[in-house]
Amino acid sequence: MEDLSLSTLIWLRMVRFVENSNHLSNEHLHQFGLTVAQFEALAHIRNFQPITQSDLADGLTVSGGGISRMLARLEREGLILREQEWKTKYISLTEAGREVIERAYPAQVAQQSAMFDALDEDEKRQLHALMKKLYDSSRTRRSEDSPTGE
Repeated sequence: MEDLSLSTLIWLRMVRFVENSNHLSNEHLHQFGLTVAQFEALAHIRNFQPITQSDLADGLTVSGGGISRMLARLEREGLILREQEWKTKYISLTEAGREVIERAYPAQVAQQSAMFDALDEDEKRQLHALMKKLYDSSRTRRSEDSPTGE
């Protein structure tokens, strides 16, 4: 096997960190009956409701088919309401959905924040700046590589 570049090693470490973080979050969110994807969807709906399914999918890291299945489950569980308004379907939280996300959100934020306790404040600021720089660069590359320019 050939030697991996430092950039490749960084990318692999980032992927492993995100996978580990998602695994720990899924375990943590189990107490609320949620997965990471469901938590993210409910939090996004709470912040932007009423929201269309396509706008929700754009705001999350879930495929179109994946979002449909997840929303169907959240609707069956009584956490969201989908209402048709002419050709557009809008999604909002039910009272039960609001209660779940209001309980889960502070606990999840604390759990995720604890993942960075190994860093001091200066290291956190540096990491944040570096991740922002990488994210902005990736967004630029994505828009340049897109056939529609988006």
